[in-house]
Amino acid sequence: MRPGPQRAGRRLLAQVDGVSCGPSVLVATAALTGSGWPGAVAGRFGRAQRLAHRQANRWWPRALGTTPFGMRRWLHRHAPAAGRFRIRPWSSATSGAVAAAAAAGHPVPLLVGSVWLPRHWVLVIRVGERGWEVYEPSSGEVRLLAPGTLATRSATPVLGWPRAYCALVPRP
Repeated sequence: MRPGPQRAGRRLLAQVDGVSCGPSVLVATAALTGSGWPGAVAGRFGRAQRLAHRQANRWWPRALGTTPFGMRRWLHRHAPAAGRFRIRPWSSATSGAVAAAAAAGHPVPLLVGSVWLPRHWVLVIRVGERGWEVYEPSSGEVRLLAPGTLATRSATPVLGWPRAYCALVPRP
């Protein structure tokens, strides 16, 4: 039996279907930043995801997930305590900005995917001594990610996808 990915030891709630990773990250970001989101409780998490998905995807088909622009717009409107975000394409500079924001206590949505397509939203929630703690919504787990794995496109064992595409970095 192969060993699984390292885990940061906590568990949050999982996404309700195969296309609600973005809304799960939105609801988690709102809850973690104290925006008063009423749905971040086990019995209401599914409803909160569905509502966030409708609100974030005004003109984009929900079956295709949630765009970075829809994520940013939703956070600005519905999670004011999270602050303002900018969309940053992935680079080593973006990695540093993500680490700095998470170290300062700001959750950072991160879009990952295959070599060809962005596919999945995760949430960097903390920077620890051993790496980044990342909420992975398909499992509901908080997993430990070595940031260098994103540079080498080898994050698949932890995030399910090898490549980072962009991050929603909080503005200072």
